[in-house]
Amino acid sequence: MTYLIIGASSGLGRALANKFAKEKKNLIIASRDDRDLTAMKSDLEIKYYIKVEKIALDFSSFEELNHKLLKKDIFKNLNGILFPVGLMYEKDSFDVTEADLKRITFANYLSIVRTINYLIRNSNMNDFSIVGFGSVSGLLGRNLNMSYAAAKRSLESFFESMAFEEKLKNTNIQFYTLGYLDTNLAFGKDLILPKGSTFKLANIVFKNLKKNFKKTYYPLFWSAIGFILKITPFSILIRLYKILIK
Repeated sequence: MTYLIIGASSGLGRALANKFAKEKKNLIIASRDDRDLTAMKSDLEIKYYIKVEKIALDFSSFEELNHKLLKKDIFKNLNGILFPVGLMYEKDSFDVTEADLKRITFANYLSIVRTINYLIRNSNMNDFSIVGFGSVSGLLGRNLNMSYAAAKRSLESFFESMAFEEKLKNTNIQFYTLGYLDTNLAFGKDLILPKGSTFKLANIVFKNLKKNFKKTYYPLFWSAIGFILKITPFSILIRLYKILIK
């Protein structure tokens, strides 16, 4: 069995690659840094005796996506695809540049949708697994990382819509809304809530891989926080925010 991991060199991507390799699944790993992918490929093949193929790919570019990934032979014998991919800029507000806005939107939403649409048209989706990853930043509008949060919220809506698609009735779909994980993105930050383990999440993802549709939060305590945010009137949330930032 072979699984494609897009964003394989991220903290979560590496954890997923190691978990799937440990379970003797062959891999196709995709990321921007070819040298990093080469090192990952060698390490996984030596450690777990599996077959690993690598694809150096900038997922924020439709041109690279079309020419390097969306080929029928890549998806021919694939059993699943995972998207632990994301792109975030510190200056992502109303002053975000057009180029950065395009990259953020493509990497976090449009390229994932484009890939899944291609899969549906060109692959056998019977007992196929698709796993997406969102962010708690998309739970509520915010004044930081605005475009990133909006793209992640759109991605969650797209995965929910897939659950209603008749063509995907034999496809296993999971979506994880993520809080802070123990990756370099959270390094050095003074966080009120604890970080989640990428390795524990990788185990959960693998365990749920064959479930028909599953949508959950990780770490799990974000489920309660998300519920509270959804039932609280927006006008009250705005007032609370203004009080907290004073």
